[in-house]
Amino acid sequence: MKTKTRWRTILAAASVAVVLLASPANGRQDTYEGLKTFSEVLSLVESNYVEDVDSKELLQEAIQGMLRGLDPHTAYMTPEVFKEMQVETEGQFGGLGIEVTIHEDILTVVAPIEDTPAHKAGVQAGDQIIKVDGKPTKDMSLIEAVRLMRGPVGSPIIITVMRESLKEPMDITIVRDLIRIQTARSRIIEPAIGYIRLKSFNKTTSKELSEALEELEGQGIERLILDLRNNPGGLLDQAVEAAGLFLDAGKPIVSIKGRNPKQVMPPFTAEKSGHTSYPMVVLINAGSASASEIVAGALQDHGRAVLVGSTTFGKGSVQTIVPLSDGSGLRLTTAKYYTPNDRLIQGSGIDPDIVVLNDIPSMIADDVEHRRRMLRERDLKGALKGEEPEEKTEEKTDSPEDGWTQALRQDQQLQRAIELLKGWEILSKRIGTSAAASTDRPSAAHVQSTTK
Repeated sequence: MKTKTRWRTILAAASVAVVLLASPANGRQDTYEGLKTFSEVLSLVESNYVEDVDSKELLQEAIQGMLRGLDPHTAYMTPEVFKEMQVETEGQFGGLGIEVTIHEDILTVVAPIEDTPAHKAGVQAGDQIIKVDGKPTKDMSLIEAVRLMRGPVGSPIIITVMRESLKEPMDITIVRDLIRIQTARSRIIEPAIGYIRLKSFNKTTSKELSEALEELEGQGIERLILDLRNNPGGLLDQAVEAAGLFLDAGKPIVSIKGRNPKQVMPPFTAEKSGHTSYPMVVLINAGSASASEIVAGALQDHGRAVLVGSTTFGKGSVQTIVPLSDGSGLRLTTAKYYTPNDRLIQGSGIDPDIVVLNDIPSMIADDVEHRRRMLRERDLKGALKGEEPEEKTEEKTDSPEDGWTQALRQDQQLQRAIELLKGWEILSKRIGTSAAASTDRPSAAHVQSTTK
């Protein structure tokens, strides 16, 4: 029986070889020789390993090992994991409420989601999760780690974390809950200045953003701050729709370019707008990734908004989800994102127009406090390379205090945005008044149109 199983496995590997060799891109002798060696090793393991082995598990682990050597975002998903993955973008799921990545073979927190069990338990951006319920996470795939942290609502889980401020690892007990993500939150923070924070990009984000804008505009805002800090990204279509709300119809937002000519697509463009008249500042930091960077890059390239904060995460690669015949799935990096001005996001990130580095107060951000230098895409093992970043001097501020009022004072990035928008209005009025009194200066209308 074992012999039949072994030869079925070898034949399966041979079938893969036939498929690969049929492709012109892979029709090389070294590929054939490599697959031949793989079959030999698999046969020897099945026949001579000290204990019985599961051929299916061996093949899955071989696939996972192959993909792990490509980049941090390419992965194989078992049928169970593939089904769970599809839940993430629906706007609610069971779990802890953290965005994680693999950094130096260690599961690392990019950002906790506000008002989730992980956030309330004190999980911080940059935390290294070295164990999940006692199971080491070193060399664990990202998808496997996410699956391990999910479970029935109400069930407890212990994650062991290490952070810069700790001398030894710390256990954090978290009770899983249904994660309902309200992605947009808004308020008036100064007279006529509106503030909207986007926490992620799921299926409801553009709708929530549109509703928040209408509500704020109904309250008479004349200027806007869009906060994308610690937003880990999400759905591409939602990023395009969100950016399009602030741009004239037809304006390009993002383009996709891959090695395969079929993966080179024309730019995604704004379909409808209506929120293009007032000055706008976008807040970004190292926790702003993927879809957040698409929005920030588009608004910056079109001169629609001034970006304030620190350089973004730099995750600008496209993952294509491919269903496989046995119900499993492949998440494969197939292309990269480019801004309207053809700037590569991957590995480089989006640089702010005005650099201000500070820890974000817990009343405003998703986490209690940040490390001075947060993890970025280019720090990940095997990350696709981008353009070399320019060295920039960043301003440092004190640690945040508790409470909205204290948090507002301590949030230097937000304060700079408010000051910028206030100064914008003063300059427009004064330059406009001077222009009206002199015929050899540009009109106020011209000045206003060029600064928006």
